Amino acid sequence: MPKRILAGTVTSDQNDQTVTVSVERRFTHPVLKKTIRKSKKYRAHDPKNEFKVGDAVRIQECAPISKTKRWEVVAN
Repeated sequence: MPKRILAGTVTSDQNDQTVTVSVERRFTHPVLKKTIRKSKKYRAHDPKNEFKVGDAVRIQECAPISKTKRWEVVAN
């Protein structure tokens, strides 16, 4: 099964080797037919601490690294 890849923006880089990435998705509401924006935060592994707040990054699914980290930063 292929690993999912999502694109988002780094919102926090305070923890060592970890970044918080906010991923936004847009979809049309089934009844109102209005475009809705929903965002979700993911904790991703950044081993070299190279990404800072505001950077656009891509994250990929991986095996669990810690209690909350199941994603790793692929590239920007």
